[in-house]
Amino acid sequence: MSADASPASAAGIRTKVRVPLRFPDGWGTTVDVFTFTGLADGKEHLALGIGDYATVDVPLVRPHSECLTGDVFGSERCDCGPQLREAVERISGVGGYLLYLRQEGRGIGLYAKLDAYALQDQGLDTYEANRALGHGDDERDYTAAAQMLAALGVDEITLLSNNPDKAEQLSRLGVTVREQVPTGVHVSAANVRYLRAKVEHTGHTLALPA
Repeated sequence: MSADASPASAAGIRTKVRVPLRFPDGWGTTVDVFTFTGLADGKEHLALGIGDYATVDVPLVRPHSECLTGDVFGSERCDCGPQLREAVERISGVGGYLLYLRQEGRGIGLYAKLDAYALQDQGLDTYEANRALGHGDDERDYTAAAQMLAALGVDEITLLSNNPDKAEQLSRLGVTVREQVPTGVHVSAANVRYLRAKVEHTGHTLALPA
């Protein structure tokens, strides 16, 4: 990470704990979970070291924003749960990190996200609903993610994401994104309108059915 692009303050590793994971479909692995001190936003973000993360030259990294409804409850209104499951397995094969970022609802919080769901039920898309509530299209900031990578000794990554904003922000913060690779397309009748809005509003790289 270059000196002029680094976040305002350095973060440090607080703890590393070995944790076995198992997903609802039965697939599992064991990861190292890192906690941090000194993160810019003061939130309790996590990094999961997966596979041979300590020896790979350029780790595969997925910055994954927390989604209680999708990650925990299996909501089909988004693709977050399937993306999380896919990312952990893909990273386990090559070595890298999943950054689990406490940025619910693109940074607007859980209650506001559910308020946005109610507006979507009235016909607004996910971005229109955020604006109607007085929020931006996407309020996430990846400064803490860049700090976490620096604390882990990582300054060059392969980015696992469909979102061009993640690559742009991380690059501005001094992380070299050697390549950006997309996740799979986890489309269903319940989330196809949500996914189409991500393509149309923020240029996500998703090949959706016509």
